[in-house]
Amino acid sequence: MKKWVKTGAFFLLTCLLIIPLAACGKEEMQKVRVAEVTRSIFYAPQYVALEKGFFKEEGLDVDLKTTAGGDKTMTALLSNGADVALVGSETSIYVAAQGSKDPVINFAQLTQTDGTFLVSRKKIENFDWNMLKGTTFLGQRKGGMPQMVGEFVLKKHGIDPHGDLKLIQNIDYANVSTAFASGTGDFVQLFEPTASVFEKEGKGHIVASFGTESGHVPYTTFMTKQSYMEKNKETVEKFTRAVKKAQDWVQKQSAEETAKVIQPFFEDTDLETIETVIDRYKSQGSFATDPILDQKEWDNLQDIMDEAGELPGRIDYNKLVNTEFAEKVSK
Repeated sequence: MKKWVKTGAFFLLTCLLIIPLAACGKEEMQKVRVAEVTRSIFYAPQYVALEKGFFKEEGLDVDLKTTAGGDKTMTALLSNGADVALVGSETSIYVAAQGSKDPVINFAQLTQTDGTFLVSRKKIENFDWNMLKGTTFLGQRKGGMPQMVGEFVLKKHGIDPHGDLKLIQNIDYANVSTAFASGTGDFVQLFEPTASVFEKEGKGHIVASFGTESGHVPYTTFMTKQSYMEKNKETVEKFTRAVKKAQDWVQKQSAEETAKVIQPFFEDTDLETIETVIDRYKSQGSFATDPILDQKEWDNLQDIMDEAGELPGRIDYNKLVNTEFAEKVSK
């Protein structure tokens, strides 16, 4: 009898010790809800951070959701539907211009160039931007970064977007590629992997890169509300460190290896296409090599917005950009 009592007591004591430890283990994982503006190979380092467990290594349980469109992504962040948003930095400027008392702060840059390409319906051996004059150009939605960068690049090459060609920009983002495939336009501005798929299927031919032409710009950045950052500094730092680990990994690995890692996020895209897209973005320097959003990039962003007539007012770099965490994890 005494033996059974001792055994039972030992078992009970063991459970009392193990259960709190297990509970503590769960409590250490900090949940972070991330809203991404779209699902895109352009954001490869983010998916690498998830698949390779870099967020988990930092004690973070990242819940990623796609909220189609910059307005919906920002709404999710502002309404506390998300803790962190992955979206274009111009959205933080729009929010600040509306007089928000809790500004949205850019803290970790993911992509540093535009991610669109100029696709021609016909194959062109020696492309020149002047070839767009007198043609029908199927652009992106007015007010968005793709459209602003598109017009910026056209003007850079001496082309008046509203005078030298027929500019169509009233088609929803999701339907632009379909419209071109069905015969609308001589040229179109497309994201990957659609641009590469069209080229592979003979529906179009990539003739130029808007990312290469527009220079470095904080095209897609992780951001959060100032109030969240102040209350969760350790979490933001851990998140940024995981992003930096992923950025380093992508730079060191081949496009093929990166494609294999992120393929679960793109089940409808074949591995060869994913690899082609990653190689193209990597070769033109679209993936930021560190999470630091610098002053020059911020100024270039506002210049592009201003040129497009979409800048509500110049916003000081230090008001909406915090590089404290990015600089710390990049040392």
